[in-house]
Amino acid sequence: MRKSKGIYWLASYPKSGNTWFRIFLANLLNQSDETVDLNAINIGTIASAREWIEYALGFESAHLSHNELDALRPLIYEWYGDTEKVSYHKIHDAYTYLENQQPIIPAANCLGVIYFIRNPLDVAISFANHLSCSIDIAIDQMGNENYAFCSGRFRQFNQLQQKLLSWSGHVNSWMKANEINILVLRYEDMKLNSKETFTRAVQFLQLTATADEIERALSHSHIEKLQQFEKQAYFSEKPLKTQYFFRKGVVGDWRETLTQIQIKRIIHDHGETMRNFGYLDQNGDPILEQGYYFSSS
Repeated sequence: MRKSKGIYWLASYPKSGNTWFRIFLANLLNQSDETVDLNAINIGTIASAREWIEYALGFESAHLSHNELDALRPLIYEWYGDTEKVSYHKIHDAYTYLENQQPIIPAANCLGVIYFIRNPLDVAISFANHLSCSIDIAIDQMGNENYAFCSGRFRQFNQLQQKLLSWSGHVNSWMKANEINILVLRYEDMKLNSKETFTRAVQFLQLTATADEIERALSHSHIEKLQQFEKQAYFSEKPLKTQYFFRKGVVGDWRETLTQIQIKRIIHDHGETMRNFGYLDQNGDPILEQGYYFSSS
């Protein structure tokens, strides 16, 4: 029986299909022949949104340190999970633990997690665009075990600090989160086996939807429609220095874009995790054909 309250977390390292899925989900829940406004995806805010956190606190957070805010986040998420109807919240944080060994995402009122993973060879290209930096710098950040968003000490961001860790550290942190129920979706399967993969996600979320309704939501969420919207209107989730949020959305762009040195660096940093999720063969070489179905079970 589906619960009436609680939070489903939509977790990912950046540029792994999270926003695409949220747009699909918003269209599915909207049940309309019209595509939802991309600036009004009202299914749940990102977990790190300062305004959302401050609403629960009842006061401004400007004078709290990163660590002090992190210590409050599990309590806030538990409170939201107990007071809101079922909601779906994006989160880019790795699954980390506080000093008291409490996870930043509490198991209480957590209905489940969908974890989106994408080949880091492709992530590096999209992440560079997202950060408005070179691919080499993006690869550096993906290999940085201490990497975090919004971690500066002398500037208040509209989001809280988010500890991403390295790309493989992020993935493995969530895979070891035994306290919660997790469904893993590969970006490649979302692209190449869309109907089956998105149907699995809908079932995991315990939503009732027909095949036609899923197909319609997928059609409304097609990359070409998202790109068309962004050319005509400002997308509020786009970083200020980035020209477009919805860049290409393709599988295997790394083959045309990355140098051999860049490919080797990413494999060196993340080879074991890449192999675990079907991105490398037994010899440690990239798998060129990604069109097969991956099961997290």
